[in-house]
Amino acid sequence: MPLAAELKDHRILQKLQAFRPQSVASASLLRGELTLEIPREYIRAVCELLKQDPELQFDSLVDLTCIDRYPVEPRFEVVYHLLSLTTRERLRLKTRLTSENPRLDSITGLWGGANWLEREIFDLFGVHFTDHPNLRRLLMPDDWQGHPLRKDYPLEGPR
Repeated sequence: MPLAAELKDHRILQKLQAFRPQSVASASLLRGELTLEIPREYIRAVCELLKQDPELQFDSLVDLTCIDRYPVEPRFEVVYHLLSLTTRERLRLKTRLTSENPRLDSITGLWGGANWLEREIFDLFGVHFTDHPNLRRLLMPDDWQGHPLRKDYPLEGPR
C-alpha cells in the first residue's frame, strides 16, 4: 500500500501494519484526522486492537453510519468514528460492502453503543451484523418491506 510521506510514520498506521499488514487498504489524512479503509474481514480485529491497545485507547465509538453508493460497487460504505478520550485523537474507519453480501461482524461486544447504531443501519440499509445480540428493526414496523435509505428504494414506499 503506497502511503503519502506524512502517513508513513503515523503511529496508528504503524501499529496496524505491525498487527496485520493487509488490515489497511488505504489511508488519508484530512485536517489532522486519519481515515483508514479496512477490508470487511478485518474490521472486528482492527476495532479490538484500537480499543484494547494501551498506546491507542480508542475507548469511545462516537458514531457508526452507512452510505449507499448505488449504482457503484461496492455499494455500501460503513463508517466508524472513534475517539480516544486519553489521547484526544479521532479516527475514522471505513469498510465497503457489495450489494450481494452486505454483511459485517458486529462490534457491540466492544462498544455497547454500537447495538442501536447497527440496528439502525440494518433497518434502513439492510446491512447484516454477524453475532449482533438483537438484530431486528429499530425504526420501521416489523412487517415493513425493504430498506428505505437505499438509493434504489421507491420514493412512494413498497407497493
